[in-house]
Amino acid sequence: MARSRKAREADIEDLAMALPRAEKVPGWGGLPRYQVSKKFFVGYRSSRPDAVDAATGERLTDVLVFRVPDESDKLALVHGDGPWFTTDHFNGHSSVLLRLAHLGQLTRAELAEVIEDAWRSQAPKSVVARWQGTRTD
Repeated sequence: MARSRKAREADIEDLAMALPRAEKVPGWGGLPRYQVSKKFFVGYRSSRPDAVDAATGERLTDVLVFRVPDESDKLALVHGDGPWFTTDHFNGHSSVLLRLAHLGQLTRAELAEVIEDAWRSQAPKSVVARWQGTRTD
């Protein structure tokens, strides 16, 4: 099996838009977000006071939001050894955050898995079932 390369920003759109019924729409501050059946699953987040650079105190301007299936998936990502994090703003919400600057810490395959899980958590069950039935990986 070939080793997956580091994830790149262009992979976000490529992976999200490859999923059934995915749409790219303007989101927070006009930044891109991806949705399925009008439900958000991944997107860029505008700068907010709850996400700041620990060294400078400046608001982070490169934050992505990914939906996750449930709290256990969220905790596994946030407490794992990857670049995922959360803020108090997302307490009780099934989402994790990732700085675009840290995207390269993931492989493209890892990014694909998280985006697919995000999509799966929001897509209609019948659409997910059809999609899973057509996959050959």
